[in-house]
Parts: sequence; structure tokens; C-alpha cells
Amino acid sequence: MTDALVIVFVKNIKLGTVKTRLAKTIGDFGAFKVYTELVKITENATQVLDFDKRIYFSTAVVDEQWPTDFKTVQHGTDLGERMMNAFKEGFEAGYKKIVLIGSDLPDINASHISKGIDALDTSDVVFGPAEDGGYYLVGMSQLEATIFTNKPWSQPNLLTKTLQELHNNNVSVSTLDTLNDIDTYEDLIASDFYKSNLKLQEKIQQLND
Repeated sequence: MTDALVIVFVKNIKLGTVKTRLAKTIGDFGAFKVYTELVKITENATQVLDFDKRIYFSTAVVDEQWPTDFKTVQHGTDLGERMMNAFKEGFEAGYKKIVLIGSDLPDINASHISKGIDALDTSDVVFGPAEDGGYYLVGMSQLEATIFTNKPWSQPNLLTKTLQELHNNNVSVSTLDTLNDIDTYEDLIASDFYKSNLKLQEKIQQLND
């Protein structure tokens, strides 16, 4: 067991249930293809890390993904409760520093995650800001439940509101590089991930011809 833990939240890759905003433009199958690629990027980024990992799937464990790591299913009524429960379980297991990431970031790499862990040596909480006003990474050295309660999930003021609350509670916070997750067609075509993936471009063009 390592002192630090990396939690990954993954949606089960099912047609019609992933990247629904993106699907409105490129269709369910196109969104399915994009999310499949993003999960592979996330798996590759985390596999090279020397920290323990726990993979939380949205509905059912998939044995083929993260084959050697601890896997389970998210539980809770909303995203905040599901994340809080995952952190609680990590701290109860004895981990001293925990970071949680999502699985829809085309530019995530091991360095971003390691920097998140390192930031917890000097700060109580760390965030990786997303360009849409949310965050792609959250980490803490002890449970800060306020992060997860009464928050405007999926709204552009999520991180701002969360940071203000932590500041008011005298909780020290670090932030990492800002990254862009892929929620819309505009996000997709602006990303280097898409521009450099000719196979994916061809697939999506074929689907939409």
C-alpha cells in the first residue's frame, strides 16, 4: 500500500449513455467512439503511476479495463455524494493523500496526476481546473465534505464557488494547469487529440456523411 491513492471515475462505455451533449452533433455512435478513446488515454496516464489506484465505474465493473487495479462501482445520489463516498473509503483504508480524476480529458498525463499528489504536501486541497469552469482533478489530505455538498454541478461557476467556500473556511488550496475536457463538438474539433487522430476523424465523418 502506498501513502497516496489515485481514484478514477469512469462511465461505463455504453451506446447512448456517454458524452450525450456531444452525441447531439455527431450521434450516439460517434460519441461512443470518442469516449472509448478518452478512457484509453486515462488508463494509459494512470498505469505508469507508482501510486495505488481505485477505479470507480458508473454502473458495473469491467474486468478488461485497469486489469490489475482495485475496481468497484460508484454509489450515491449525485456526483458530489459519489465522489465524497469514494474519498471517505480511501481515507478509511488509511491513505494520507488522495486525488480523483475523471476520464474525459484528452490531454491528461501522469505528470498532472503526480503534481496533484505532490501539491498535497503543502496544501489541504488541490484542483485541476477545467476550461468550462469545473475541474478535472480534485485532491485532499483529509476529507473536506463541503466540496461535495450543495454545489452547482456542470455549471460554469462550480470551481469559483467551491474555492470561495474553502477560502472562507481557511482551507489552503493549490491549483494545477487548466485543461479542457470534451463535452461538445466544438471542444472535440478544437482539440489536438482529435486533430492528430486521423482514424477517429474518418470514423466520425463516415458516421455523419
